[in-house]
Amino acid sequence: MNMNQLETLLTISKTMSFRKAGELLNLTQPAVSAQIKSLEDEFKTTLIDRNQPVTLTDSGKLFLEHAEKILHIVEDLKQRLTDLQQTPQGHIHLGTTTSIAMQILPRVLSYFQDQFPLIKTTIHSMTTSQIMSSVENGAVDIGITYLFEKNQALESSVLYYDTFELVVSPQHPLSVYSHIPFEKLNDIPFIMLSPETAGRRFVDQIFQKLKVHPQVIMELSSSEEVKRMVELDLGAAIISKMSISKELRLGTLKMLKVNELEISHPVGVVYKSGRYLSSALHQFLRDLKGMDEHQFFGSE
Repeated sequence: MNMNQLETLLTISKTMSFRKAGELLNLTQPAVSAQIKSLEDEFKTTLIDRNQPVTLTDSGKLFLEHAEKILHIVEDLKQRLTDLQQTPQGHIHLGTTTSIAMQILPRVLSYFQDQFPLIKTTIHSMTTSQIMSSVENGAVDIGITYLFEKNQALESSVLYYDTFELVVSPQHPLSVYSHIPFEKLNDIPFIMLSPETAGRRFVDQIFQKLKVHPQVIMELSSSEEVKRMVELDLGAAIISKMSISKELRLGTLKMLKVNELEISHPVGVVYKSGRYLSSALHQFLRDLKGMDEHQFFGSE
């Protein structure tokens, strides 16, 4: 058994085609077949059902699970060996929410790429709960998200604090006020973040605690979508203050103070406890943790 055979099996599992796998690996179809046949002979089992479409057998699925672990270990070894000799380089997969990705990452990543051009960063946009689970299972290397809950499997470090604020359009009847009592929220239509988001869970907890029953007319998956609907005066919303700085500056949204919402929420970086930190990841975390809060937002 060699690494090329495992890579071939992995590619077939993704493409479900010997021909497509060969094209991706720059191998002829007979060469792909020979590699799989060699594995099957060595382990005395059938890994692939060759009927169309091609599928993995039960043995193939089990074999693939272990093959992925082996390939991951080999890549980890290569990275460790590289780190012994070279300047920080590698590939970082970062999970974060849409609003954080749009508000702070352009500035952070621009600085980081200027300092360390050999490090590539891929951004994955997801909800807070997805970020936590993806960091824990290794799908992403680090996450930047709200630290509402403590996870014993993850290390975390606070980067800055955010609040959730009530916003309306300048045409909304409430826009003439700068401050309103919480009870008033019973009377207006709301555009909400979807239930699986951290912001929505916080808002629901506040509403439940104060026995307010909002008129939810729309649910959307990101703050960017919510802002656009509020700008169209379709309803009010409670979203991250960090995410509305541009709209407040341009006057397309109006923020109304609500005392009960004035709770600071930590936003931080998370990564798996005990995992090996490549030179790229170690450098990124060190620089990120060393930034002052004002550096994430600049002076736009």
